[in-house]
Amino acid sequence: MTPGVMISAPASGTGKTTVMLGLLRALREAGLAVQPFKSGPDYIDPAFHRAASGREAYNLDSWAMNAALMDAIAARAAGADMVLAEGSMGLFDGVAKPGAAGHGSSAELAQRMGWPVVLVLDVSGQAQSAAAVALGFARYWPDLPFAGVILNRVASARHERLVRLGMEAAGLRVLGALPRRGDLVLPQRHLGLVQAVEHPDLERAIGDYAVFLRDHVDLDALVVCARFASVRAAQGGRGTGAAPLPRPPAQRIALAQDGAFSFAYPHLLEGWRRAGAELFPFSPLADEPPDGRADLVWLPGGYPELHAGRLASATRFRAALQDHARTRPVHGECGGYMALGQGLIDKDGTRHQMAGLLGLVTSYAQRKMHLGYRRAQLCLPMPGFAAGAALRGHEFHYSTILAQPDAELAQVRDAEGAIVPETGSCRGLVTGTFFHLIAEDQG
Repeated sequence: MTPGVMISAPASGTGKTTVMLGLLRALREAGLAVQPFKSGPDYIDPAFHRAASGREAYNLDSWAMNAALMDAIAARAAGADMVLAEGSMGLFDGVAKPGAAGHGSSAELAQRMGWPVVLVLDVSGQAQSAAAVALGFARYWPDLPFAGVILNRVASARHERLVRLGMEAAGLRVLGALPRRGDLVLPQRHLGLVQAVEHPDLERAIGDYAVFLRDHVDLDALVVCARFASVRAAQGGRGTGAAPLPRPPAQRIALAQDGAFSFAYPHLLEGWRRAGAELFPFSPLADEPPDGRADLVWLPGGYPELHAGRLASATRFRAALQDHARTRPVHGECGGYMALGQGLIDKDGTRHQMAGLLGLVTSYAQRKMHLGYRRAQLCLPMPGFAAGAALRGHEFHYSTILAQPDAELAQVRDAEGAIVPETGSCRGLVTGTFFHLIAEDQG
């Protein structure tokens, strides 16, 4: 099994993504093949991981995925020298009630996979007290492997000495100390980081991160921490990776892929391809029609609210999509769902015509954050799943539903079992959901 470490932190906003990208590229430049993973439901970070590492990055999620699926995805590390996994939020943060295999925390994933934790610690505004924070994280789960800390946003040489004194007194290993750098910041927007494909100079940025991490982190010590970690997780170790990845919803799939539609989980696409499905990418923003050979058109999530005018003027795309929907299925997730509706109101209050295959009308002018895990029990079939199937996924958007006149696709609940109003829609062969599919719930 491939050795690895979990890059985590006490909370969001501590700089762990910058650390992750710099480490991926620095280790790659040192001649190592490094497999990236991301804990939890996140589309944007894995694209950055892929750019930094040169390998496809995959999500692992203990709430949405059962143990067999996590093992199958973890097996994508075959042939790599080591794994770097990036945590989500704080190390122990998860939902209150367990899902398919756990609560969705980075700590659960690290424990299951046997990856020792490297804690990225923002030490601004404190000195020796930072050791108390790190010690609490190191001991909160006594059986969780803990490699050490990387100090971030260090103000001066004196500040670093004081923080290191505290860590030494606590018996914690310091793997690196990163000086405060205001220029090493990734641009953000309302759903998180700006997408990797939209970064104005991604290669230069990742190269700068790599130099910074190489200068201030003991890379050799990090590799040793991974290699000397237990190869079996506390819950009994990983499986063989023989379990199947998710099956394709059709044999030939036209997949929208551009700046408005890019949120497609790598493990789903990998499963579709490995099962023999053909994927035909196309760009609605470029007014490209879906491939006429496709059995199914799949519109992933993304940012249609930022490109509503261009989508409204994409008449060739819209006509071909409408023609396809007369005889073959179409499915949209979140942003793709919004694009299948009657109209989308942008942040300025302007209404734009969408595909009109569903009656949905959404508004980004009336913003409210919708965020969380979702478990959906299908009332009607959707591509790849029969009525009655249970699906696990997540929802993350700011748009508000103004009209949803079509048949409800599913009964949808959050991670604690409460019903949410975003049921999805079905009209003829067209379906859409605000939740992003991660896996079928096998019960």
